Amino acid sequence: MIKNLTMTVGVTICVISGLSAQNINSAKLNDYFKVLEENNKLMGSAAVSKNGTLIYEEASGYADISSNKKNTLDTKYRIGSISKTFTAVLILKAAELKKLDLNDKIAGYFPNLKNGNKITISDLLYHRSGIHSFTDEQEYLSYYTTKKTRNEMLDIINKYPADFETGTNAAYSNSNYVLLSYILEDAFKSDYRSVLNTYIVKPLQLKNTFLGGKIKLDDKEAYSYDYEQKWVKSNETDISVPMGAGGIVSTPADLIKFIEGLFNEKLISKGSLEKMLTMKDDYGMGIFSFPFNEEVGYGHDGSIDGYRSIVSYLPASKIATAVIANGSNTGLNEVNITLTKAAKGMDFEIPNFTKRIVTSADLDVYLGTYASEQIPLKITISKKDNVLYAQATGQTAFPMEALENHQFSFEIAGIVIQFNTQDHSFILNQGGGKFLFTRE
Repeated sequence: MIKNLTMTVGVTICVISGLSAQNINSAKLNDYFKVLEENNKLMGSAAVSKNGTLIYEEASGYADISSNKKNTLDTKYRIGSISKTFTAVLILKAAELKKLDLNDKIAGYFPNLKNGNKITISDLLYHRSGIHSFTDEQEYLSYYTTKKTRNEMLDIINKYPADFETGTNAAYSNSNYVLLSYILEDAFKSDYRSVLNTYIVKPLQLKNTFLGGKIKLDDKEAYSYDYEQKWVKSNETDISVPMGAGGIVSTPADLIKFIEGLFNEKLISKGSLEKMLTMKDDYGMGIFSFPFNEEVGYGHDGSIDGYRSIVSYLPASKIATAVIANGSNTGLNEVNITLTKAAKGMDFEIPNFTKRIVTSADLDVYLGTYASEQIPLKITISKKDNVLYAQATGQTAFPMEALENHQFSFEIAGIVIQFNTQDHSFILNQGGGKFLFTRE
């Protein structure tokens, strides 16, 4: 993916019946998800709640393509970094129970960790520790499917130099929340799985939420897939690696119960929730804020293996949405926005995935290396057969779909590139930003 820019099969559609469902255009949402699936854009599940009541749920695609096992409303998926929201709640609960203090230095838990005598638990929660994210390194791909002990993970985290001096900046780091997982285990003198069950799962009666393990199809869990001209099964991260940074399994309905329970103060106090929602350099404690028209919403997204996820809540409207995909070839943020619009009774568009047919020779006019004065990044445009690829400096190449009028898209990252063949340039559109690149 391009860094430093904004990211943020058969079909089974199920709609919750009853009076409350009349407030949402279920038929159009059914058509929306059907189009996504028919064009190999999405496999997974979604749910919407308003005023504490589920008003729409859907499931599409397959939990296991090889056996034709379909996703259902009970299918469970890995949720990736939404796990961080759970972990932050548990840390704040531990603070309420006087098992730790957010201002405690983490050297008390990790005596050998670099800068541990400067870094507080609060710094970890806010991604202000400066600790480098181990998942950013290429070597991560050599061990992420292998079981790791606590000491092995600490050695991995400790081997990299700090990204910045503690407290002077903020940068997203999975290392922070792996360390918070271990702090929870020490504070409660129990394993993370049990702490999660005791302080979140049981109070909210979440039936399908737990710290993951080996994926079990017989327990209604889904494998994940990447799209490479067809759905290809992804590798399986060993949960000992991400722990509470990305290891939780859940369903959209359970995620909605969780975020509603959080905002209804069923998990932590109002004071702790206010701390959690206080933003520092755009980071809350395991949560982000975002605008939706005139409202402020809160939530988190996630990615692990081929799974993608997003959960959001609008306190003023009392609307909660959640999407978890075990196969996605489109950005989930747009799906989540569509669900929110539907819950508000707003109109929304059903996408048109009409593709432009191109030959290998058609692509020659776009090839080359492009640079921008707006961002310190070069992008090389190449081709393989009749597919155009873009590759940013130091990153892997990604394939793009041909649209009309010299446009190409990489939907999973929300990227659209508009070429101007006369000026030998292109505009990169992502997350509302527009960046001009000119061929060297």
